[in-house]
Amino acid sequence: MQRNGGGVGAGGQPWVLRRVRLTWLSFMLFFILVFFPLIAHYYLTTIDEAGGPDKRIFGPRPGGELCEAKHVQDLCRIRESVSEELLQLEAKRQELNGEIARLNLRIEACKRSIDSAKQDLLQLKNVISQTEHSYKELMAQNQPKLSLPVRLLPDKEDPGLPPPKSARSCRLRSCFDYARCPLTSGFPVYVYDTGSYPWAEYLDPLVKQAFAASVKSNIYITDNPSIACLYLVLVGELQEFPTSPPPSPSELEKQLKALPYWRSDGHNHVLVHLSRKSMTQNFLYNVSTGRAAVAQSTFLEQQYREGFDLVVSPLVHALSEPNFLEVPPQVPVKRKYLFTFQGERVESLRSSLQETPPQSFEEEMEGDPPADYDDRIIGTLKAVQDSHLDQVLVEFTCKNPRPSLPTEWALCGEREDRLEVLKASTFALVIAPGDGQLVASAGCGMRLFEALEVGAIPVVLGDHSRLPYHQFIRWSEAAIIVPKARVTELHFLLRSLSDNDMLAMRRQGRFLWEAYFSTSENVLNTILASIRTSIQVPAAPIKEEPAQEIPHKAGKIAGTDANLADNGDLDLGPVETEPPYASPRFLRNFTYTAADTYRAWNRAPGPFHLFPHTPLDPVLPSEAKFLGSGTGFRPIGGGTGGSGKEFQAALGGNVPREQFTVVMLTYEREEVLMNSLERLNGLPYLNKVVVVWNSPKPPSDDLLWPDIGLPIVVVRTEKNSLNNRFLPWDAVETEAILSIDDDAHLRHDEIMFGFRVWREARDRIVGFPGRYHAWDVNHQSWLYNSNYSCELSMVLTGAAFFHKYYAYLYSYVMPQAIRDMVDEYINCEDIAMNFLVSHITRKPPIKVTSRWTFRCPGCPQALSHDDSHFHERHKCINFFVKVYGYMPLLYTQFRVDSVLFKTRLPHDKTKCFKFI
Repeated sequence: MQRNGGGVGAGGQPWVLRRVRLTWLSFMLFFILVFFPLIAHYYLTTIDEAGGPDKRIFGPRPGGELCEAKHVQDLCRIRESVSEELLQLEAKRQELNGEIARLNLRIEACKRSIDSAKQDLLQLKNVISQTEHSYKELMAQNQPKLSLPVRLLPDKEDPGLPPPKSARSCRLRSCFDYARCPLTSGFPVYVYDTGSYPWAEYLDPLVKQAFAASVKSNIYITDNPSIACLYLVLVGELQEFPTSPPPSPSELEKQLKALPYWRSDGHNHVLVHLSRKSMTQNFLYNVSTGRAAVAQSTFLEQQYREGFDLVVSPLVHALSEPNFLEVPPQVPVKRKYLFTFQGERVESLRSSLQETPPQSFEEEMEGDPPADYDDRIIGTLKAVQDSHLDQVLVEFTCKNPRPSLPTEWALCGEREDRLEVLKASTFALVIAPGDGQLVASAGCGMRLFEALEVGAIPVVLGDHSRLPYHQFIRWSEAAIIVPKARVTELHFLLRSLSDNDMLAMRRQGRFLWEAYFSTSENVLNTILASIRTSIQVPAAPIKEEPAQEIPHKAGKIAGTDANLADNGDLDLGPVETEPPYASPRFLRNFTYTAADTYRAWNRAPGPFHLFPHTPLDPVLPSEAKFLGSGTGFRPIGGGTGGSGKEFQAALGGNVPREQFTVVMLTYEREEVLMNSLERLNGLPYLNKVVVVWNSPKPPSDDLLWPDIGLPIVVVRTEKNSLNNRFLPWDAVETEAILSIDDDAHLRHDEIMFGFRVWREARDRIVGFPGRYHAWDVNHQSWLYNSNYSCELSMVLTGAAFFHKYYAYLYSYVMPQAIRDMVDEYINCEDIAMNFLVSHITRKPPIKVTSRWTFRCPGCPQALSHDDSHFHERHKCINFFVKVYGYMPLLYTQFRVDSVLFKTRLPHDKTKCFKFI
């Protein structure tokens, strides 16, 4: 304890001393810091006051006497020097700031120059790449580049053909002179003047007038017989009650041989007999026609030369045009009667127009009793009617039967009465003549015509019959053809057909009737198309609308709005600086005729036109572009694929590279138009811009058009019509057309995505704003609807891609009544185009991106904002349905986005589009 206490006491004394010293030092430091300045201030102040004003040190001295002190003078000089240096430094700072600003401007200019140089380098690389591709393609190409056929005419000298073994054995290979019809001849046709040969006085006047009117409007007709490929001779129909007997077969034969270009055997001649009545005289029976082909509705088996002669449809509407609006609708599918038949069997009927012995047409048929099933047909059909399982109408006796050929079923009553019955019939029976030797008859052709006209599906009993143009038309798609022996199973067969099949057959029948049978002009066109197709000569190229360009001044350099082309760090594609790349034209001149006969004849618009290109051309398999058929293809990553960067560097896809044309309709909105054109600057794959100036007032003389680096063609129109949007202008040299309103705002990435989607769906409309047709339950009609919906059936053509092929169809093939209504309302042209494409393809349009409408800040109010706009569109839809006979629009429940949209990617991969 003592040791501890002693330790504490011994160690505490130094600690106390250190504390005292620390306190003393703190006191001294406080005194110095506080009191010493106070004392010094007091002392100095006392001295200053004691010395008087002249002896002051710190106070002000009058007259600058302060600076007289030497040490103060030094301070003043220092102050003045510092002030001068500060002024110099400030001036230098301002000079440096100006230099920095100038350098910043130079930096920005250099950056722009670098960006421009990079863009030029990119474009130059693209040009070099395109040139290398083109060079390689040209070196590897082993197929000539085709274009519109150059016309090649036959020689004036006719060397003639070796005679066939028999005139009845004539075929094209033995009786037709191909030398007069080169593939590029244009198929010139010479028509004999009907008033210049002896039998003209016996011809039906209506047939003569209708034939002459059709010839006048036909594009193949030539007045120069020396270059003609084909020679047409009208030989019927004869008058029903001629004033004098027509020439006998031997006399007619002599008159034919006397024709100036008959050339002894009549090769390349076609004898045309157009029937207006069910009882049509077989005027050419027992007449040796040599190498001349015969086109008529009635043929005996011994007379008909398969593949050479032509079974044609009757001429019902000689000079009158059918009213398509009076044609009954195609729905409902099932009508009042399941099937109907009205006719009376003709046992014997003689014609005074044929020679009596030997072997007139009627006598030859009567001499060979028919071995048919007519009695069984009558009994079976009556049993079906009596069973009342289905409502059917069969009548085998007529109050007023029309004259018909022997063993044929005569038509009952007047045409209007027959049509009323057929309008209520789902199926219409067409019973072939009892004698199998009568392979084609005008009576059967008349029944077929009337059934197709009103939408009754023809049921042909007798598979031996030759239906009109059967070499080209696939009648099984529009009619049911069964042998007579199956009449007992006919009822079951007709009941087993689905509504889908029946409506498809009815729609196909309507197409056949409209395209080939409805008018005298169509009948003549079909006869010529049949012969032209048989000898594999392409059709005449379809007409293009010449663009009358309005001169304009391009002086305004277009800028680039980053908001319209934002796609992150990706380029949207190369802006090709080479000359605009037009789509190849007429590459399938002869394929359409030689290898695509079925589609040409059995799908709208028919075989009457040669199109520069269509959206239905076949697509090569993927490996073909790498194994010998790579001309024009630009695969992504050279074929290895890739994500965003590789994707944007090439078009890829399944078809060769191409560009598109913007067609912009405008009407007296110059400022809006200029802004829209400027937004197209820098748009990849753009070929040119065609501005359809829809106003009679020309653009302002002082209007400066933007320079977007590509041609802007301003087209003058004849009148203010919305149909001008879809005219096939010859200035449009690409297959792809982007139809866009002058007030539609689209980003570049949206346009590029729409273009890529269209390339994979070339037969459809691909666009942005979607609309749909809705059923009005109260009024049992259709309504146009623009509300947001999960289904759509239309894409507005104010911002949509479509194929130029549809511009031809809209302007030259689509019923004129539709275009007239568009002009009347100044509305509905976009609905009409959607109807047309859906009618042709039976597919709905494709919507891309989420856009449902467009907003144009500062734009004048559009027509679509008017209350009457929607009422007119309701009327348009219902009118178009009446013209087509059904509603062609189809619904779709999806829209298209890019492949990698909302997909999580590794850091080294990029998306195809940033916002799509």
